[in-house]
Amino acid sequence: MMAGMNTETCDPADAALLRGILASHPDAAPPAGWEAVRSFEAEHGIELPEPYRTFVAEISDGLRAGPPDYGLLPLAQTPSDWGEGRAERLLAQAFPLAEAWVWEGQGVDEGAEELTGEEFEARVDAVYDHGSLLLGTDGCGMYWHLITAGPQRGHVWLIDEFGAVPFGTRPGTLLPPGAPLMPGTPGFAGWVAHWSRGRSWFADDQ
Repeated sequence: MMAGMNTETCDPADAALLRGILASHPDAAPPAGWEAVRSFEAEHGIELPEPYRTFVAEISDGLRAGPPDYGLLPLAQTPSDWGEGRAERLLAQAFPLAEAWVWEGQGVDEGAEELTGEEFEARVDAVYDHGSLLLGTDGCGMYWHLITAGPQRGHVWLIDEFGAVPFGTRPGTLLPPGAPLMPGTPGFAGWVAHWSRGRSWFADDQ
């Protein structure tokens, strides 16, 4: 569905792109530093994907202006509307999806892969909590996740009450019924660059 990417080393072009975008935002938070990044990684048993890893360590650890609408979160924070008492987030456990999944309207009897009620809820919970870092929210329960484990590592996904959709799908990509197309360059740098141009996330709105 989406092209692979280098998540192990930071492309200097990506770093330059991100620095250039942040240069117009003097309110950007200072970088967290490598010690904080490595401490976070050790705590969660992961290595953050590039170029996000270098971005947080050397460029900025959060930007109130976005992306998304309510700001780019500092490392290790969750959105204010995430709620309390939720399950522990397992960043080292593989993100369970390889392609978009729209579960809104898909009850157990309506094609949700013949899952039982408990299995369906468990899979939805895993989409929210396994193998991803929260980048921020657009409000109304629309959360942006950076995938930290599994084949989708390094990709950015939008997950809300209706389903989960990856950013950076090519025009003409065959998507599940009801899944919106979000064209752009996959990955964190592409996602930030798309936002910086003031473009809608969705192809239908462009």
